[in-house]
Amino acid sequence: MCLVPKGREYPFRRSSISSTLCCTCLHNHGSSHVTTVGELCHRSLHLLVGHRLWILPTGANWTRGLQDSTRQKHERKKTVSFSSMPAEKKISSAVDCVNLMQEGCELKKVRSNSRVYLRYFLLDSDLRSVRWEPSKKDSEKARIEIATIKEVRAGKNTDIFRSNGIAEQISEDCAFSVIYGEAYESLDLVANTADVANAWITGLRFLLSYGQPDPSSMAAIGHGDILRMAWLNSEFDAFTSAAGSTCLSEEMACVLIHHLHLGLRDAHVNLKVKEVLKNRERLGCTLDKEDFAEVYRELATRPEIYFLLVQFSRNKEYLDAKDLVLFLEAEQGMAAVSEETCLDLIRRYEPSAEGRENGLLGLDGFTRYLLSAECDIFDPEHGRVCHDMDQPLSHYFILSSHNSFLVEDQVHGPADIGGILRALRLGCRSIELVVWDSDGQLVVTNRPTATSSIPLQDVLQVVAENAFVASDYPLILSLEVHCPPSQQCHLACILKQVLREKLFLERPVNDTGHLPSPAALRGRILLKAQALPWGYPDSEGEISEEEEASERLMSYMPVETTPSSPVSGCRGRIRIRRELSELVTLCRSVPFTNFETALRMQHYWEVCSIGELQALRLATERHDDFLRYNKRCLSRVYPSPQRTDSSNLSPMDFWKCGCQLISLNVQTPGLMLDLGLGWFRQNGGCGYVLRPSVMREEVAYFRADTREMCPGLAPQILHLKVLSGQNLPKPKGSGTKGDVLDPYIAVEIHGIPADCADRRTKTVHHDGDRPIFDESFEFHLNLPELALLRLVVLDDDFIGDEFIGQHTIPVECLQPGYRHIPLLAITGEPLLHASLFVHIAVTNRRGGGKPHKRGLSVRKGRRSHDYVALRIVGIKTVDELFRTATQPLREATDLRENALNAVLSLIEVCGLSPVAKLTQCMHALSSRLLNAEGAPPVTLTLHGQRPCLEPQGPVPEVVRKALAAYDLMVQESQTLLEMADSVHSKLIQCQKAGLEQHAELCALGAKEGLKGRKLSKAVENFTWNITLLKGQADLLRQAKAESQENLRQVHCAALSCGLGRRPDDACPSSPLPISPIAGRNLMDAWHNVSSPVEVGKPTVGLEDGRVQRAGETGAS
Repeated sequence: MCLVPKGREYPFRRSSISSTLCCTCLHNHGSSHVTTVGELCHRSLHLLVGHRLWILPTGANWTRGLQDSTRQKHERKKTVSFSSMPAEKKISSAVDCVNLMQEGCELKKVRSNSRVYLRYFLLDSDLRSVRWEPSKKDSEKARIEIATIKEVRAGKNTDIFRSNGIAEQISEDCAFSVIYGEAYESLDLVANTADVANAWITGLRFLLSYGQPDPSSMAAIGHGDILRMAWLNSEFDAFTSAAGSTCLSEEMACVLIHHLHLGLRDAHVNLKVKEVLKNRERLGCTLDKEDFAEVYRELATRPEIYFLLVQFSRNKEYLDAKDLVLFLEAEQGMAAVSEETCLDLIRRYEPSAEGRENGLLGLDGFTRYLLSAECDIFDPEHGRVCHDMDQPLSHYFILSSHNSFLVEDQVHGPADIGGILRALRLGCRSIELVVWDSDGQLVVTNRPTATSSIPLQDVLQVVAENAFVASDYPLILSLEVHCPPSQQCHLACILKQVLREKLFLERPVNDTGHLPSPAALRGRILLKAQALPWGYPDSEGEISEEEEASERLMSYMPVETTPSSPVSGCRGRIRIRRELSELVTLCRSVPFTNFETALRMQHYWEVCSIGELQALRLATERHDDFLRYNKRCLSRVYPSPQRTDSSNLSPMDFWKCGCQLISLNVQTPGLMLDLGLGWFRQNGGCGYVLRPSVMREEVAYFRADTREMCPGLAPQILHLKVLSGQNLPKPKGSGTKGDVLDPYIAVEIHGIPADCADRRTKTVHHDGDRPIFDESFEFHLNLPELALLRLVVLDDDFIGDEFIGQHTIPVECLQPGYRHIPLLAITGEPLLHASLFVHIAVTNRRGGGKPHKRGLSVRKGRRSHDYVALRIVGIKTVDELFRTATQPLREATDLRENALNAVLSLIEVCGLSPVAKLTQCMHALSSRLLNAEGAPPVTLTLHGQRPCLEPQGPVPEVVRKALAAYDLMVQESQTLLEMADSVHSKLIQCQKAGLEQHAELCALGAKEGLKGRKLSKAVENFTWNITLLKGQADLLRQAKAESQENLRQVHCAALSCGLGRRPDDACPSSPLPISPIAGRNLMDAWHNVSSPVEVGKPTVGLEDGRVQRAGETGAS
């Protein structure tokens, strides 16, 4: 049996003949068999069972009706759909969740033997028990009393789920478990959709919190709805008073709803208003307060946000300041959150006066906060310059524009100053001008094509005025000069006259061996062009033409060129005036021959421009040499001249080899430009992004094309959950489906080959207003510093999927937690009110993965550590040196893995997902401790640096396991803190001693008889070992900081949960709240015994009895 909602179309097959039934145009009451469209009444409910369409009047009870012999003639009821279609019911309160449970639905029951049973679950009418049928058990055994339920867990977080062979096939979002009885047994269930699972979780937790309320008083429970109703009533009264009326017309209601909730479509609002009036049989009438509140509740309530609110509100329908502290710290990754901060947030976002006065954030205020700029996915830390800008210029990726003066294609498109303005305002720090002589006047154009030209004087004036509008870091002005020597003197004069003091004219210093830093060149313009050698004696000289200029001419020139053509003598060799040459200092263009020559002879101030096809070949065949070359010199990659349509090359193909200047046609939108502009959003959008350290250090092992883990890198897992979309527009120019939208999300990871991946969500049919996706993805990242996340919204169409919007962001700039992602049009402009709602979490490689394997890895952690081995160099003295680091490497790995496994074990015992924070862990653990019947209190005490939970008597087995996991986590963290410095020192000492051998490595190899490929392999293995030692030392230092933070987090969380002990109570009989003085004494003791916090790490304090936290846990 399935429900056919009004307004939907479903295929109906009868006698092998297919037709379509549209429930909004069917009529004819008396028929129970349908053969043609248009024979049933609009005011009837249509149920399609097998080949028969059953008709129920609109007022009929849905629980009455069809009987199914396979279900023991049990009444079947409508399940709730949470899509934004106006005709479908939404969850907007805990009462709705309880009603859904009372109606019942099918859930899959998972057993430890990997068997899955489909059962019909429902809540008894007296709200006292959950039962299921059919079952071989008698009716009394196939039920669970609400009073015996200990907790309700979301996700696959029980032993049955983790060890089950089919767990991989079960969605994390659809699974939940009911823990009940004194033995803490688990009932593990899987719903058909994530929304149904959330409704059951919310409803059960609601019943646990309110102690089985009387069914007749259910509607009166829930302060959150009272806040909304009070606010809506006040807004309704103010609006009607201004209009001189007591009710609202349909048009006035729509205006008020748009005023209260931005982004709703007019057609969507109008349809909902008419639907409410129709259901009340008052079509054409006005709306009173109750009607208006129902319309607003249906339109403004987002189920995914409601479920999130009740998850952190301890099952209330509002958040108080303490709830907000937990949410902001545990999910949003905020540090030093106080209750005063949360009260200020409530005052800014809660619309109701009652909520603001009482410090309560209702559903509408919570929705407003999540839609605000504070919950944007882009980390505001990267909205300003946050990279080290004192490194040599060659250590940065630089945003570069190709043929910046063009606004369309390369052959027929016009040249316009607007193209240069756009490039500069986008933050480009390298723009390209092609200068020609046109009847004695210098112009910028793309000859010999049909593009128009611009006077050079006007172009340089725009550059001088706008060079540092978007960024004050150096601008590289790339000049390709096609004018005779006589005009080159004039060109030099114009450059000095217009650019003046901005033009950088200092000669490079041979002794430095590297380029100046961007910070040292602030506000300066560097010319990049071909030039004569320094100290050239004559006023004019001849040099080889740059390959790019030659390719340009050869591609666009006609086959026949007259001898008198001004360009016929420019091929191969060109003449340069000294006046122009002396203006080019740090970026002198030279032809690229090969890496052997370049690495041996090229000066650091010389730049090579390499064509796309040649650069691709080098990136594939000589990636190690390419990366080594880019550590010292700048390289520029330009698009193939065959890209006459101004399409773009893939910048990631060359970023992975360290190429700094990847020229992009910024006038051509698409994937490649999205990657380019998205990448340079970081570091304040200044146009410079510092490369990963493994691509900068002189001795570092990195293979751009490898699909294996590189030594010294910290692999991570990106956990992404796509929850919903909002206000998705129709694709421009799309008219094949009218206003119907069938969106889905394509999720892409762009980075080194080992990290590249693409996934997609399901298609949500006929819903562009608020499609619910509720799908989770995991992406393994070996080099997250060079990875981009791109989300693309597409309209699913059988002809061809159409683009709706996209958002591209570096992984390093992602904010954790629940975030809204604004969507951009294909041209880069924001789409009004269009966004995606997602959850982001980043863990290390051992912190994620498949649930059942995750559990096994924790249990076997001490015996199955993966050790990264040192390689044999083949030089005796060097190998003996590295052999001394073998034991410290194993110790470092053991310390990190043991501490991490202990954290994961505690998270698992607490019934949370691996992305959970230890703050959440302690709250879950304290809830279990305080709610365990007959369990004596457990108190927090300090033993040295260890915050210990001490039971005051015998405890149940499940509590004993939780405390054992907690003790293990504290013990392993403490062990790491005690031993980390000693092991770190040994690793760094060996690495420094190895670096001292680097200069003489080839000579030492020659003494050992190594040459050719054997010597190259020895150098490679030496580089591997040096990188491994430094990387493992850095990881150990990071693990130490995380362990310090973990202990502080659990300490503060335990205090806030009431697990502390007053100094004057040796053994309290029950958990007592911590007074501000006692809390401060405990915190002072902690800070006195703990080691200093690393610079840049957030600290934890206690202010007026309120805990201030925070950084992320070791699991994140």
